[in-house]
Amino acid sequence: MLLGAPGAGKGTQAALLAKNLGVPHISTGDMFRAAKAMGSPMGVMARKYMDRGALVPDKVTIGIVEERLQRPDAARGWILDGFPRTAGQARALDDLLARLDQRLDAVAKLTVPREELIRRLTGRRVCPECGANYHVDSAPPARADVCDRCGHALEQREDDSETTVMHRLDVYHESTRPLIAFYEKKGLLHRVDGTMPVDAVNKAIMAAVAAPASTSVKAS
Repeated sequence: MLLGAPGAGKGTQAALLAKNLGVPHISTGDMFRAAKAMGSPMGVMARKYMDRGALVPDKVTIGIVEERLQRPDAARGWILDGFPRTAGQARALDDLLARLDQRLDAVAKLTVPREELIRRLTGRRVCPECGANYHVDSAPPARADVCDRCGHALEQREDDSETTVMHRLDVYHESTRPLIAFYEKKGLLHRVDGTMPVDAVNKAIMAAVAAPASTSVKAS
């Protein structure tokens, strides 16, 4: 399982882990979209809430997770990203894994200082025409504020403004504090320095998966 604030790099690391380990990257958004598309019983229930903009209840979310973990591609393992979000969901996941005779091997929490998260998130730019993504520092376009691919003016998403980013980080830290404590108490939590280069972070997470639980893992 991957934990980390917005901008910590979970998506990048999940893609690398899925490739390295040969297991699916399962994110909350992907699960909901797949369940809706398949028209599964839980997907139908979830759609009723999603279509009216309401939060999907935990019971339905757990049902969708159960459906997803029983698909053939998850037989050798999986990477959870975005679920669970609360200690209550974590306890429900424990019960689910016991029923499925599966287990959670490790929880990797990507730790990145708040100021760095703000820099990463507020520096993102997107092309509204073709969808290309940039960053003003780490991946800038050839011409400032102009898309390399189609020449359209780049934009900053509303949820990447500094005010919104700071609020998102506050909400994340408040909501996940009990979740982090839950997995730390179970001896599954590994804190990984998310400011290292991408390959070094990936190496550290792989070490966390392979090694006995500890409080922190760094690349060698």
